Amino acid sequence: MFTGLIEAVGIVAELTRTVSGFRLTIRTPLGSELRQGESVAVNGVCLTATTCEESGWSADIGPETARVTTLGSLIPGQPVNLERSMRADGRFGGHFVQGHADGTGVVDAIRQDGESHWIAVRIEPELEPYLVLKGAIAIDGVSLTVARLEPGMVHVMIVPFTWARTTLSTLRGGDRVYLECDMVGKYVARSMELARGLRP
Repeated sequence: MFTGLIEAVGIVAELTRTVSGFRLTIRTPLGSELRQGESVAVNGVCLTATTCEESGWSADIGPETARVTTLGSLIPGQPVNLERSMRADGRFGGHFVQGHADGTGVVDAIRQDGESHWIAVRIEPELEPYLVLKGAIAIDGVSLTVARLEPGMVHVMIVPFTWARTTLSTLRGGDRVYLECDMVGKYVARSMELARGLRP
């Protein structure tokens, strides 16, 4: 479980193909604090640390994870948002983020508003039932508030602190981003489906 509060920004050192997907290596000072088998969210995607060193750590990405997230398109030198899994005795400050894919979106526009920035993201129709005005959404692992909704589009405002300490400031129009909707909203939507007799 994660909170969507980014702990550090790492740098992709290497992304290599393996028989079953990819091996991702990230440079970050957090490497010295991680242990093999620990869960870390990379741009919001939960991965398991397989090797840990002073300079960084590595994880394996399966083919399904590469297909439904943006991790398979990472390139060396690219910054990524990092968050270690939440400790049971830690303060909960963001929203419930599982690190499991709901889908991806495409940045439609970025607009500065004073010291803050608006980001508009095009989303797939199947994600719309899980989004509510002033509800939560994680974009590339960053916990954000839904500021405006339009058909096929979600708008969020990024405050200066978040802009300066995450990879959101590196986004450009046309970039694909990883999306995870609020878990509470997904349970509510599922309960309504069952109440109407809808089953997968």
